[in-house]
Amino acid sequence: MQDQISSRRERRVDTDRASTDREHGVGHALGSGVKGAGRGIGHGIGHGLRRVVDYSDSGGAGPTGLGKLVRLEFTDSVGDAAVTIALAGTIFFGTPTDEARPEVARFLAMTMVPLAILAPLIGPFLDRFRYGRRWAIGISTALRAFLSWVLAGVVHDPNSVWLFVCALGVLVANKANTVSRAAAVPRLLPEGFTLVNANSRLSMANVVGLGVGGILGGALSRLGPDWALRFAFVVFLVAVGQTILLPGRVDSTKGEKSAGAVFWRRKHGPGDQRRFRNMTAPVQLALLANLGAKLMGGFLTFFLAFLFRDHPLGSLPALVALGIVVAASGAGSAIGTVVGNLLKDKRPELIALIFLGIDAAMAVVTAVFYSPPTVIAMGFVAGLSTQMVKLGYNALVQRDVSDEVQTSVFARSEAVFQICWVAGGFLGIALPLIPHLGFGVVAGLLLGVAVLIVIHWIRTHRAAAAEDVGFQTPQAG
Repeated sequence: MQDQISSRRERRVDTDRASTDREHGVGHALGSGVKGAGRGIGHGIGHGLRRVVDYSDSGGAGPTGLGKLVRLEFTDSVGDAAVTIALAGTIFFGTPTDEARPEVARFLAMTMVPLAILAPLIGPFLDRFRYGRRWAIGISTALRAFLSWVLAGVVHDPNSVWLFVCALGVLVANKANTVSRAAAVPRLLPEGFTLVNANSRLSMANVVGLGVGGILGGALSRLGPDWALRFAFVVFLVAVGQTILLPGRVDSTKGEKSAGAVFWRRKHGPGDQRRFRNMTAPVQLALLANLGAKLMGGFLTFFLAFLFRDHPLGSLPALVALGIVVAASGAGSAIGTVVGNLLKDKRPELIALIFLGIDAAMAVVTAVFYSPPTVIAMGFVAGLSTQMVKLGYNALVQRDVSDEVQTSVFARSEAVFQICWVAGGFLGIALPLIPHLGFGVVAGLLLGVAVLIVIHWIRTHRAAAAEDVGFQTPQAG
């Protein structure tokens, strides 16, 4: 009997030991699997980051600092996308339309007036200081970080006035940052690099950054919009660090001249034409086309944000519908980057006019046949046209504007583009939320810009022909 009891105890001990060994084996396997997955994810992220760095520094962009500016563009876009996702559900979709529209319009008007007055003067002012540009980029980025943190604390109160103040403050800081970065691009060009190449690379970084920021911001917004804003705060702090690492060439004005506080002056000569200072006729035409494209971009951003609340896009929720249109616009911009590089030497001014006309035509189609497919197509065409027109303008500035004033012209034109974007946003807020009326009005404005360009083109060619005839006519006597 005693032997049977001892035998049972030994079998129980062996069973417990085997069970413990199996548990340890399973735990070891799980631990190894988690560690392996972690190493795989870390290796994948590290490899992806190395690819990003290699791409941004390729073609000589590393030594000049252009690669650092490209990575800064990516980081900024991630933060901007996270802020946009967080605020879309509060300012645009968390407040009754009748209350939100007047508030957004009022603060947008408050931002447009100072921007319109100060934008032409910012460049010459900053050029007087050794670290003016980097200070401008860094301060505007740090301001967005601070406002994102403040917004995280008030975002749950849609009626808070600070929500609108901080949100529009982020918008103003973003536009000021864009203008300051635009002035840095020509100063960081590697040998053999063009403005089109540089801005294509920056545009691609912007599109990818918006996609990454939209995904991460959207995921964090599931926990609450304040988490997306805290994420944006961290991202903007990283961008501040990247700004500090920008090379001193960003602030250098060696060999440069100012294009003046304004673009235009009266030229005394044949035809007595009004001409933009330091700009040829093709550059002027591309500049006007950009004004129209930026107007459309600002209009779509604000008009659709409110329109989808009262006129849903099919059965889609308003926020989902807006996200689809934004994604379509990003896809159009990415394709425009590729196509623009292929066509940059094929009459850029003509390409700018053609795509502005396509933008206007799509707006007419959307006004007449308002539906989910036409609105999504409108977003795609707007992104494509904006990118094509912008790259064409960059190519013409590189080709026709003298080297010593390229930076000045480029910075001032970027300021004018931002003002037009804000004006388009104000138009989108002010118009009644009637799809056919809204798209009809903006289509009419774009067609008006296109007609103005054609008239200016005809007058320019006539004046040039008259000058040629006068030059070739032999003098009497």
